[in-house]
Amino acid sequence: MAAAITGGILVLLGVGLAVGGIWLAALGGSWFYLLASIGFLVTGVLLIKRHIAALWVYAAVVIVTLLWALWEVGLDWWALVPRCSLVVLIGLWLLTPWVTRALGTPTSSRSPRPATARSFSSAFDWPTMAPLAAAVVVSAIVALVSLFTDPHAIQGQLPEAVASPSQDEGAHNDGLLEGIADGEWHAYGRTGYGQRYSPLNEITPENVGELEVAWTFHTGDTRGPGDPIETTYEVTPLKVDDTLYLCTPHSLVIALDADDGSEKWRFDPQSPQNINRQHQTCRGVSYHPGTGETDATANETTADETANATADAAIDTDGEASETLCQRRIFMPTADARLFALDAESGRVCEDFGDKGAIDLSANMPNYRPGFYYSTSPPVVTRDLVIVGGAINDNVTTDNTSGVIRAYDVQSGELVWNWDPGNPDETDPIDDGDFYTANGPNMWSIASVDESLGMVYLPMGNQPPDQWGAERDELTERFSTSIVALDLADGRVEWVFQTVHHDLWDYDVPSQPSLIDLDMPEGKVPALVAPTKQGDLFVLNRETGEPILPVEEEDVSQSTQLPDIAHPTQPASALSLEPPALEESDMWGATLFDQLACRIAFRKLDYEGRYTPPSINGTLIYPGNFGVFNWGSIAVDPVRQVAFTTPGYLAFVSRLIPRDDEDSVHVSLDAPGPGINENFGAPYAVALMPFMSPIDLPCQQPPWGMVAGADLRTGEVVWQHRNGTVRDLAPLPLPFRMGVPDLGGPVMTAGGVAFMSGTLDYYVRAYDVTTGEQLWEDRLPAGGQATPMTYRDSQGRQMVLVVAGGHGSLGTKAGDAIIAYALPE
Repeated sequence: MAAAITGGILVLLGVGLAVGGIWLAALGGSWFYLLASIGFLVTGVLLIKRHIAALWVYAAVVIVTLLWALWEVGLDWWALVPRCSLVVLIGLWLLTPWVTRALGTPTSSRSPRPATARSFSSAFDWPTMAPLAAAVVVSAIVALVSLFTDPHAIQGQLPEAVASPSQDEGAHNDGLLEGIADGEWHAYGRTGYGQRYSPLNEITPENVGELEVAWTFHTGDTRGPGDPIETTYEVTPLKVDDTLYLCTPHSLVIALDADDGSEKWRFDPQSPQNINRQHQTCRGVSYHPGTGETDATANETTADETANATADAAIDTDGEASETLCQRRIFMPTADARLFALDAESGRVCEDFGDKGAIDLSANMPNYRPGFYYSTSPPVVTRDLVIVGGAINDNVTTDNTSGVIRAYDVQSGELVWNWDPGNPDETDPIDDGDFYTANGPNMWSIASVDESLGMVYLPMGNQPPDQWGAERDELTERFSTSIVALDLADGRVEWVFQTVHHDLWDYDVPSQPSLIDLDMPEGKVPALVAPTKQGDLFVLNRETGEPILPVEEEDVSQSTQLPDIAHPTQPASALSLEPPALEESDMWGATLFDQLACRIAFRKLDYEGRYTPPSINGTLIYPGNFGVFNWGSIAVDPVRQVAFTTPGYLAFVSRLIPRDDEDSVHVSLDAPGPGINENFGAPYAVALMPFMSPIDLPCQQPPWGMVAGADLRTGEVVWQHRNGTVRDLAPLPLPFRMGVPDLGGPVMTAGGVAFMSGTLDYYVRAYDVTTGEQLWEDRLPAGGQATPMTYRDSQGRQMVLVVAGGHGSLGTKAGDAIIAYALPE
């Protein structure tokens, strides 16, 4: 009975494989599935007839499957095993007594008797089972060998040190942040250089495993009803003197005691909810130490003086600000397009800034609508200026507001200059009643600054709509998806380096550029390192914008039937973590059947490499617009002159949908909010989604996330390893280390340890910077999609601070935890 039932199941499986196999072969794909279907069908029929030859035929199926899998993917466990697992498991079942005792052979052709069933104990002999048993055993041995083989890993060691001691960050002429104490963290990337590097060295590879939770604080601000889907917690707190400063997704500003995490004050700007916001988040606040005071002198303030200043600022019996109020300032961009200046000691609004403490960032903005423009990233703060950009909702309409960058006086809030990508030469403050250029490229991420050179470096996004650019003008084509260096004094363009020409893939420059001085053969060179969504890390001279590591223009696909013509070449950096182009053999799934579905989907899509133009048919975008790198950027060590990176690899599918008119809804019928990807006013809406299998797994094989170490002087990727597990992604909480994407960023320390928490499983992890080896991990209460930071408390302990609040569109668990780790006292 078991043999007949098994045979019937194999026939059904064979029919399914045959249908899909014929379809795939007709699309020019692999013939394996069609051949496998024949093996399943023949085996199934023989089992129904109870013929012992079923085992021999199926032994051939197992061996052919193993050889085919090895030919396609080699000894890559996570690619090899899913190809073979179902086939081998069926083989094991066929070897059990419940099946084999029912099998027999026909008698001699001279005998008229029908086939008889053999008893497993008496009539069935092991040599008859040997071919299938051997095939199963060989498959198991190959799988075991592949378990200890990782073809995606790169083994190596980064240099311990290549620069002189003067290369320490404290010796950099970093403008406002020159002389920052080792234990402080005064800007999003610690300084305006955006390195995400700390000189602290108490935590080392030898002792990091002893880290334990020192304290936990809950902000009370969590995702709730009426929030946009992408309500996320992406903040990196600041640490100044004895205080931590952070913001929350709903624009609250909170100050904590750096020793124990107790709350000092909080500020609520009363930003109303608005479902039209594409992003409800805050990545950080910014700090200014006060007029005529450098960070170095500010850090000399004693604990008693700080306490007295706080008390003085809180007392205002005459209704006027005290003398100490707002000497030090925290700048906070809100979700409703305001920029607040707050007293760092008390959290009170600085009434002398802007209009009673705030600037209305909607001023002079064309087509302004609440919820369509806001700032999610902390502004750049210099000695004299606070410089702020803004985010425009992607792919909603062509009737957008401006992508202008504005610089305000850090004390008064007076507009000093404005750089409008649609009118780049007119940087004097705009007149009342005039408007900036509508629908230009914008800077939604974080800028970097070098005050000694007098430049601010802007990572620019693309002009919406991302997938349609036939109507872009010359200035848009110049500034979209570029690094733009502006003069700090007047906002005029110093240089432009474009990372993608005529961007049709949403390849915004997403990351804060990192500034570092490199020891090159020609001498010390002021460098800028710009990570990109497509995986290139462009290493440029930050004085001139010229490449330090080679950049070549490579020929790319232009095949499009649309009137929007793709650019024939694209820049490619010598330092790149771009993944290889996808092939059909890279398609993946848990079984042969979802693999087959992904192969068919791959063959049906347009795909000729990472710059395949969008199409009505549907285009595979790889890397997807999630990006190899995103706003979390990378960490660079200015002493060792190396980078710690966290590349992610997920393919997306975009399909252009011809619009009937400017108002009809095509892709967001059931979605709340402004109509993401509708592109009202453009000829096409766009359906944009991850490239997933029918059972909601990525169609491309893992790894989907890595950690990698690179030498910035040579451009060599020295080591690379899978990062993260599928514990919080799979139906069962199995901690398989397949490598998952990271959305956050790393921090590096002089102790040779890097930290990150942004993987899609809920962990904070520590790594050896030299080798990339994971040294420690701890479970988080929610998704940690933020960049950690590290500081020194008043007792001299090095603390590691992690935010666990989750990410809405990624579906990670929401929370509100700020967690500090330290070595045991």
